[in-house]
Amino acid sequence: MNTPALKDWPLWEVFIRSKQGLEHKHCGSLHAADAQQALRMARDVYTRRQEGVSIWVVPSVQITASNPDDKGELFDPAADKIYRHPTFYDIPDEVGHM
Repeated sequence: MNTPALKDWPLWEVFIRSKQGLEHKHCGSLHAADAQQALRMARDVYTRRQEGVSIWVVPSVQITASNPDDKGELFDPAADKIYRHPTFYDIPDEVGHM
């Protein structure tokens, strides 16, 4: 049988949503042959104390990130759009977490 070595499997980024959290947080990376195996491995490695309620696994090659050196041109234009600040809106209590 000619099974590829673990290091030859694709790299997956793992995000866990904790019982107390509303969002998924990046907690690490792992190598797995496919998405289902990545989910099982992420569960075994990153939720051993049963602190998670949801797991996302994403192939690392599918993540596109901005360059920190480009932060000025990427984020500064948003500073002059004051309507984007939440101080201009009344949020009803029924909305809850926002």
